[in-house]
Amino acid sequence: MPASAHTIAAELRRRLPGLGTKKLHKLLYYCQGHHLATFDRPLFAETISAWDMGPVVGSLWRDEKNGDTPEPAAELGEAELNTIGYVISRYGNLTGNDLERLTHSETPWQWADASRAPGGSTTIRHDWIKNYFQTEGAAIDGPVLDTAQVRGWLHEAAANHQPGPVDSVEALRARLTASA
Repeated sequence: MPASAHTIAAELRRRLPGLGTKKLHKLLYYCQGHHLATFDRPLFAETISAWDMGPVVGSLWRDEKNGDTPEPAAELGEAELNTIGYVISRYGNLTGNDLERLTHSETPWQWADASRAPGGSTTIRHDWIKNYFQTEGAAIDGPVLDTAQVRGWLHEAAANHQPGPVDSVEALRARLTASA
């Protein structure tokens, strides 16, 4: 089951302190796009719509405007965290205005915008987003990775992951004291 946009937004804000609203919504769009293209499933459940300023998760925008910001409901898995990390590494240095211009040049927003009245909104369909990020929106600076290949790598990584013991605060303090 996909996470909520609130949970993904909280992680983006944790990694990018001071993240503005416009940039947040564009990064959410890019997270959804890259996750759909790689894993064939949405990263978060909420829809993305074409607004004047580009893609926006309308329900999240309204909730935050009204002061309704629920706590993240779930822990994110490795695939979700990797998607967020990738998007931040690829788009994180761009401004909200840069991202707005970029999204306006991409077919998912353009297709939705074609049927949108000025000042209105129209849903950007998942199949448009997925198709775009599997083709034109795929990694520019590297090979387009086969979804099955990426799934295989992640499955292998998960199978080989050997979690170590969880340190307590006391154990960490003891190690720090011993090394000083």
